[in-house]
Amino acid sequence: MTFPIPVVSAVPTEESGGALKDIQHYMRDGTLRLSALPPLSLYVHLPWCLKKCPYCDFNSHELMAPRTPAASAPRGGVSGLGRPGAGSPGELPEQRYIDALMADLEASLPLVWGRTVHSIFIGGGTPSLFSPQAIDRLIGDIRARLRLEPDCEITLEANPGTFEKDRFRAFRSAGVTRLSIGVQSFDDQHLKALGRVHDRAQAISAVEEAAQAFDTFNLDIMYALPDQTLGNLEADMRQALAFAPPHISIYHLTVEPNTFFAKHPPVLPEEDDAYAMLDRITEMTAAAGMDRYEVSAYAKPGHRCAHNLNYWQFGDYLGIGAGAHSKLSFAHRVVRQVRFRDPKLYMDKALAGTPVAQDTEVARAELPFEFMLNALRLREGFKLQDFSEKTGLPLTAIQAGLDEAERKGLITRDFVQVKPTERGFDFLNDLQLLFLES
Repeated sequence: MTFPIPVVSAVPTEESGGALKDIQHYMRDGTLRLSALPPLSLYVHLPWCLKKCPYCDFNSHELMAPRTPAASAPRGGVSGLGRPGAGSPGELPEQRYIDALMADLEASLPLVWGRTVHSIFIGGGTPSLFSPQAIDRLIGDIRARLRLEPDCEITLEANPGTFEKDRFRAFRSAGVTRLSIGVQSFDDQHLKALGRVHDRAQAISAVEEAAQAFDTFNLDIMYALPDQTLGNLEADMRQALAFAPPHISIYHLTVEPNTFFAKHPPVLPEEDDAYAMLDRITEMTAAAGMDRYEVSAYAKPGHRCAHNLNYWQFGDYLGIGAGAHSKLSFAHRVVRQVRFRDPKLYMDKALAGTPVAQDTEVARAELPFEFMLNALRLREGFKLQDFSEKTGLPLTAIQAGLDEAERKGLITRDFVQVKPTERGFDFLNDLQLLFLES
């Protein structure tokens, strides 16, 4: 195919003292030969939360102001979220941040000129802290600058402690097509242990509201929590499935570096108990008509997450916002970018035209592992043709790893497709590591 070279001549980067990097830098000859560009998604990071969870290692930042007392808050939420002059729980710099996002996006347009965006994911942080009016402006401003697919999936992350009556409907009216709700648990004891700002009643109210407002929504559920038993997990899943959610994402609680839990580790269930919990989750979701299409995702027919699928299929994504990551392909190279992490610094840099803190080309030797790290998360695996098309490398680059994985019973394959086996799904890390030095 012909790779479009945009009219705009340069993109901003912090390298070389903030000098502009000409678009020809990305289009120059190189060692890769990509026959086509992969699908493109957009990720938008809104970095603020009411409170930093003790397990969270994402780029999220607390709103440093007192919360509205629960007694004065509307059903299921906190009052005055993100509204100018509301006072509590702290003022979000909504308009300035969106100004920065749009400056970031405009500076990035040369890299994606002429390409269509297939999905948008607004993540955080807690994006539902932003007012529906701000989200409406954000989506409208994106539409004015990018060409979106007519059925473009637009996901917004929301937390039960940050919604008011009809708030989710307002997000739907703003253009959000899919809501992802960070429930994590319906058990008050476990929610407290996780440092969540909502309780069971708020979680139930939020999911009920989402089910009424959205045809497609996702519930985030965590397992292997402090003091959690198999019975506790089953109760959580029964409550989650009672809402007939179209999609559920399942996460094993892990202790990540540089978190509160890393300094003060909780006592978590034994590994065998955690495996039993995951097996039970898979049984219960299957009985509810949900397919485990990805290692941590379960969906009813027609409700798979298009945005996450693009990640796992090694598609491209432009990330804007504080700390956001991008992966972008060109005819002869794959590039990764990282934005400045601190929200204030990010806004200052983006508005000055230099939002990118790091801009690096993915080394040819690293591409096989990066592709397999993603593709093997999918139950259906990947087509061999996709590997060559999306990395620009020959199949010989992964041949040794495929041979070893098949010998160990971790994959099945033919001349077209490679799929992880049940054993491969259970020992996914071991399977992925076979391609680290392929």
